[in-house]
Amino acid sequence: MTNTEQLQKLDRQHHLHPFTDQGDLNQRGTRIISRADGVYLWDSEGHKMLDGMAGLWCVAVGYGRKELADVAHQQMLELPYYNSFFQCTTPPAILLARKLAEVAPEHVNNVFFTGSGSESNDTVLRLVRHYWAVQGKPEKSVIISRKNAYHGSTVAGASLGGMGYMHKQGGLPIPGIEHIDQPYWFAEGDDLSPEEFGLQRARQLEEKILELGVDKVAAFIGEPLQGAGGVIIPPSSYWPEIQRICDKYGILLIADEVICGFGRTGNWFGSETFGIKPDFMPIAKGLSSGYLPIGGVLFSDRVAEVLKTDGGEINHGYTYSGHPAAAAVALKNLEIIQEENLVERVAEDTGPYLQQRWQELADHPIVGETRGVGLVCALELVKDKFTRERLAPDGKAGGLCRDFCTANGLIMRATGDIMLISPPLVITRDEIDELIEKAKKSLDDTLAAIEKGALEDDE
Repeated sequence: MTNTEQLQKLDRQHHLHPFTDQGDLNQRGTRIISRADGVYLWDSEGHKMLDGMAGLWCVAVGYGRKELADVAHQQMLELPYYNSFFQCTTPPAILLARKLAEVAPEHVNNVFFTGSGSESNDTVLRLVRHYWAVQGKPEKSVIISRKNAYHGSTVAGASLGGMGYMHKQGGLPIPGIEHIDQPYWFAEGDDLSPEEFGLQRARQLEEKILELGVDKVAAFIGEPLQGAGGVIIPPSSYWPEIQRICDKYGILLIADEVICGFGRTGNWFGSETFGIKPDFMPIAKGLSSGYLPIGGVLFSDRVAEVLKTDGGEINHGYTYSGHPAAAAVALKNLEIIQEENLVERVAEDTGPYLQQRWQELADHPIVGETRGVGLVCALELVKDKFTRERLAPDGKAGGLCRDFCTANGLIMRATGDIMLISPPLVITRDEIDELIEKAKKSLDDTLAAIEKGALEDDE
């Protein structure tokens, strides 16, 4: 038995994977990722792959950064752990909070640390409601979100999210959360122009506020672009209208920056790319480039002032809030992003280059649309480019394409029949060229397999 087979056997015996059909995985055998460097991964069989997803949207500065390992090592020798409870904190947590205030929008200068994006959105739910309660308005507790949104997989995070298949497990969503339609023009825009559609979908927020009552609505939450939902990029008319409605009715605006934050869209935060001014900004992923688990919630000054002045004791927190080793690594990660001008590079060089080359894939017979911003892109697999008819109703084409990508040395994610990429911010033009060529080959392989009946054979 090879080392890979031994590891796969142990995995089958002892490990339940997230977002995985365990029975199907056990038949296939787990892919064991054994090492990484730069934008590349190697599995236990020595197969090299360009990581087009930056891990899980997170490895901004690439793999193998000795600077981050050294910082973690030094901090663990000096102070491996202490908490932020009991009137205490640690130097790395303080310095990271200051750095976040430096890179965040001007009106955002405070942070509450968590261990993940899901925990960040749990924190948002509680502190949004606390914000209104301490001002004598406890009835303002409803948070409006969107269908097909992703805000984590904890009870509160999955409830805030709008993915029906997640709600079927665990009796979700919890009360006090409402969902409106998403701004997904390609699939739902019909004959409307993108701008008309964006306004139509944004105005559902106003309709929902009036339906529920302004005195009951606390906040609206949305990802600047919907990442896990399929890199749904809203029409240009959408976010300005959302901002107008939030301002008009005095409700809080939450921009979930877990995926969009730290340079992904060509600005430090997606909020800046789409021109909005949020009150809460959940963060994680790119904060530490995934090297250690850490997240947080950034607060606007008006929210922070209420919580600090009138909030009393905030009965919320985590064992690992502001974990010193994770905070030290996150601080160094942000310094690397600054020193290497990665945000500017995405905005001015690699982002435009990737978008230019990604558009070439729109000519492929099974691609109905390409879209993207900065270093995040998607393409739609279709049967008919003009009617937007899908190849299969259940996402089998996407799974087929994903597997061809892996075989061809490219990690690309499939969300139904939408193919997604979100490569490390350090990717070069040459590596972008490699990504595009491997994507083209994988699309060709997918088309050839479909023409041979691969989708029908899988029924």
